[in-house]
Parts: sequence; C-alpha cells; structure tokens
Amino acid sequence: MARLGVNIDHVATIRQARRTTEPDPVAAAVIAELAGADGITLHLREDRRHIQDRDVSLIRKVIQSRLNLEMAATAEMIRIALKEKPHAVCLVPEKRAELTTEGGLDVVSSGPSLKDGIRKLRRKGIDVSIFVDPDPRQVIASHEIGADAVEIHTGLYANALKKADETRELERIHRAVEIAQEIGLGIHAGHGLTYQNIHPLVRMEAIEEFNIGHSIISRAVLVGLDRAVREMKDLVRCEFRNRD
Repeated sequence: MARLGVNIDHVATIRQARRTTEPDPVAAAVIAELAGADGITLHLREDRRHIQDRDVSLIRKVIQSRLNLEMAATAEMIRIALKEKPHAVCLVPEKRAELTTEGGLDVVSSGPSLKDGIRKLRRKGIDVSIFVDPDPRQVIASHEIGADAVEIHTGLYANALKKADETRELERIHRAVEIAQEIGLGIHAGHGLTYQNIHPLVRMEAIEEFNIGHSIISRAVLVGLDRAVREMKDLVRCEFRNRD
C-alpha cells in the first residue's frame, strides 16, 4: 500500500499572512495523522515564508508517524536536519522568487556537491530522497551519490492542458519509475497532485509514497482537514490499484 504524506506548508501560509499564531501547523499535523496520514511533510525554506523553525521542532516531538523535511541542500539546512533528526529529508531546489518549487534538482550537475551532506544525514539514520524531474539521468545520478529514494516531480503532468501532453508526461514518469525500481531506489511522487489527477499514478504500483499538500489543504478549507485527508488516503489505498 502506498503511503500518504500530507504537506502542511499552506496551513503555515495562512498563519504567516497575518503574522499571528493560527492556524497552527502543529495542530494540523496531529489532525492529519489521526485522519490516516502516514507521514507529515513540510518545507523549511531559507526565507521562512511559511514553515518556521519552531514548527519543525514541535512537530518532530508530537507526531507518531514519519516527519519528512523538504529543504535546500545548504549548510544551514543540513545543520537543522542533523539537530531535529526528522525521519526523512527530501532535498529540493529553491529560488527566493518562486511561488512554489518549479522543478526537480539538477543532480547531474550538482551531484558531487551533495554527497557530503547526504552522507552526514544518512549517518544519523535520516533517509534521504531527492526531488527530481522524471528524467532517467537524474534518477541514476541520485543513486550514484547515495540517495535512498527519489521523489519524482509530477508538476508537468499535473499542469498539462492537452491530453497529448498529459500522456507524454505520464510516460516519462512511468519510465523514471521503472529505472528507479531497477536500480533499487525508493520511489516517491509529488507536486500538483489532486483528487482528480492522482489515479493514473496510483496504478503505478512501484510508487511507494505520495506527498500532497495544496490540494488537501484547499479541500480542507471547505470540508475540514480530517475529511480531506481521509478522502485522499482512500485514493492511494492499495485496493484502488490496477482498477480501470
């Protein structure tokens, strides 16, 4: 059964819009976990636009499931991860001007500079995944520098406006999944996934984990976080796999 990681960044986005204390991402993490989330994902950005250091520390202490910390591969973030000891870290590219992560990390070009950080994290028992585009070269490079898993960037598929583009992106994702499976990498997927477009990816049985945030939090505004998480969890349950 694929795991569901609920990304709670946008709970913090609402809080930071008024620089107040609510809604509290810590409370959201607990509710998501009680609703069936297999893990909590959050992105501690260098500019602290939503998640704050305090959120990482408290959520690590209170949740019973896995904490997956998305972060840039900087010295500062490596130090924070080594201190807080999340169960897993996902290394992502980061630009100050972007609204959200725009693409995968270029491991082919930057791989050598990532090796030391990955080694330090893994020595502390922290699993390391790398957020990559569905490109065989990036998947293979991630394996070569010691990552435990890749998280395949599904944004181009999710944002495709034409059926032909959607089909092409699904084929790219499927090929990347096949290669990751062949070389023994863990396989995660995320970015832009919704209640409507997740079905073809759920049928790819090698994908072990989906990390989804914006769609769940958006639905939670209308129906509540508990229900929103439960409905997404139903979609990634194993009995939905191999269904036409």
